[in-house]
Amino acid sequence: MEPAEDWLVESLRLYQDFHAFDLSEATRVLEWIGDKGVFVAGSESQKKNEILHLELPVRLSAKENQGLFPERDFKVRHGGFSDRPVFALKHVPDTRLLVTSGPPGGSLQVWQVAEDSDVIKAISTIGVQEKEGHLWPKVAIFSSVAPGVLHGARLSGLEVVDLESRKTTYSSGTSDGEELSSLQVLDADTFAFCCVSGRLGLVDTRQKWAPLETRSPGPAPGGERWCAEVRGGGQGPGPCIASLGSEGHLHLLDPRDLCHPVSSVQCPVAMPSPNPELLRVTWAPSLDNCLAISGFDGTVQVYDVTSWGALGSPVEPVFTHQGHIFLDGHEVDAAPRVTTHTWHPRKPRTLLSAASDAALHVWDWVDLRTPC
Repeated sequence: MEPAEDWLVESLRLYQDFHAFDLSEATRVLEWIGDKGVFVAGSESQKKNEILHLELPVRLSAKENQGLFPERDFKVRHGGFSDRPVFALKHVPDTRLLVTSGPPGGSLQVWQVAEDSDVIKAISTIGVQEKEGHLWPKVAIFSSVAPGVLHGARLSGLEVVDLESRKTTYSSGTSDGEELSSLQVLDADTFAFCCVSGRLGLVDTRQKWAPLETRSPGPAPGGERWCAEVRGGGQGPGPCIASLGSEGHLHLLDPRDLCHPVSSVQCPVAMPSPNPELLRVTWAPSLDNCLAISGFDGTVQVYDVTSWGALGSPVEPVFTHQGHIFLDGHEVDAAPRVTTHTWHPRKPRTLLSAASDAALHVWDWVDLRTPC
């Protein structure tokens, strides 16, 4: 059989559930609202890009398998249009507000999801320090009684802006111009940053700029570009920061010692990431010690980090989603590339992934080993 036919046959064993949806344009963002809805947005230049609020198929919202459902597709609940590509989108918890950014990076856009219609409309902008057209601000949200928007394209431009008053409540105050790859709010007062060089830092906004950080990504950094994610609280013991490089190196770090990785492994990627901006590493919110990576090709790889040990050791994924390659009969070397992925907030082995051909997949993978 052809590889695509092999995969289709094998998929009956590999997946508990699988849904495919075609967007009108490729998305680089997948942002949850509750556990039944997700926001997507177009990322193309020189055109209007849709921002959509999609509701997942009913089958994926059911607490248990209740047989066939009449509605097996995504539903569009709300929509709007952005004049700029959307490279980052964050929902402000407990509100109907969204914050987006994308090149050119002169501002952030604030949107409101209408309560009495199906419209997502732009309501305001937030200015940023950096005016470099090729950079765009990374964004994270401080969720509190008075939500704040953490944003910056470089360390020197990092600041928190109160969403209601638009006053700056925190700024890095540093002249350090290192470029950022990701930002993540950890609690009401702290956040993490990762620079494209692999430099990691943890920042307490109650103090002046004095991050707990490392300036080195660890062994064999080469010319790699990096991204990182911190595991949420209560997700099991052990190292909780995962740092992924564009050549497939993956480091696990303890926040108490960012200079010495607990594990440093080589993931089996066929080639370096052709677009490091699409690199993504995510911890499973409902599985201890499992994470997923994408941004190298048309796959999403899932790993169990429990047994990772020696520095520099090779590892193998416990599952690889190849649906973006084979579902539509693509040749492997001409397959679309995965642009982003995310874990379902509550279903342990359910992920969403999007690709450059505008395909959106929801898949629940079967662990053929012992459970993670």
